[in-house]
Amino acid sequence: MTTRRDLLIGGACIAAAGAAYALKPRKRVSLQGTAKLEKIVPSRFGDWMSKDVSDLVAPTTPDSLAGRLYNETVGRVYTHPSSPLEVMMLLAHGDTQSNSLQLHRPEVCYPAFGFAIMHAESVGLPLATGVSLPSRRLIAQAPQRREHIIYWARLGEYLPVTGAEQRLDRLTTSMHGIISDGLLARFSVIGEDASTIFPFLTNFIVQLVEAVPRDHRAGLIGSIRAQALASLKI
Repeated sequence: MTTRRDLLIGGACIAAAGAAYALKPRKRVSLQGTAKLEKIVPSRFGDWMSKDVSDLVAPTTPDSLAGRLYNETVGRVYTHPSSPLEVMMLLAHGDTQSNSLQLHRPEVCYPAFGFAIMHAESVGLPLATGVSLPSRRLIAQAPQRREHIIYWARLGEYLPVTGAEQRLDRLTTSMHGIISDGLLARFSVIGEDASTIFPFLTNFIVQLVEAVPRDHRAGLIGSIRAQALASLKI
């Protein structure tokens, strides 16, 4: 015999199921669209030249988590004739950011490969007057190697600077019914003098962003900053 209590419990279960269905993300949004990173980010610009490399700290294989997480990765080493320093670049793009597939931040990846994080801070990377990009600066140390790193993560239009912000931003987009794409942009230089290397690395990133075609910058730095640069005729 069905009781009032059974009806109430059944109704609550149906309501919960309906709410879960309503909150399930359905709309896919990709700022990068169908463009490929290797095409839109120039391998040569100004006096900078590069060569492609396949292993920058974390190797990717088709069966690895990184292989399932990212649809495309681009690894390059850039050189300049007037400097002995080399810039290592890793760009990784994934169409889907979910509970199981989220951008892996260098604070997690580097220690997994034997590095100790000696310094970490959030900074605004100055792209132009009045335009800065939320990013992170790290110094990672391994035997015989010290790496200075600047990176940012883009989750849809969000640019979270910490893992906690990234999880919150992913939850926010999910609650709006959106499955967003994600990008990790990491640049690093091996050396000892942070006071010299970080300005050098910042200058390189600014030049690289300017070299990316205007209609593709949103995939790299988000729409707001891409539009701000365009308004400055950059």
